[in-house]
Amino acid sequence: MGSLVRVVVCVLALVVVCRAQCFLQGLETKDSKTPPPKGCVDEEGKQHVFGSSWVKDCYDCSCSEEGIGCCNKIPEVVDLPAECELVVDRNACSSRVVMRSDQTKDCDSPFSMIL
Repeated sequence: MGSLVRVVVCVLALVVVCRAQCFLQGLETKDSKTPPPKGCVDEEGKQHVFGSSWVKDCYDCSCSEEGIGCCNKIPEVVDLPAECELVVDRNACSSRVVMRSDQTKDCDSPFSMIL
């Protein structure tokens, strides 16, 4: 039971100390005489149909009638206790909060100063 509480506290703390980096690239329409688009075109010119999703450079992206919305899978750390640090693996698009003194151990700090 104690380890479950620790996990819940750490997850809540990550929500508090990290924020997602998201953006929306609006759907471009030429003019009202052209037929409506069937999807979105990304920065590289690739066509994506409405409702599709993909991962590009550690961003989760999706195409909707509003445009392309993307959110970074790697959190931006706002504040962590001094004994903890965020370790990022860009190849796997993942991150972990670990002890500065031993990066093989997850940070078990209760983050009480943040919550």
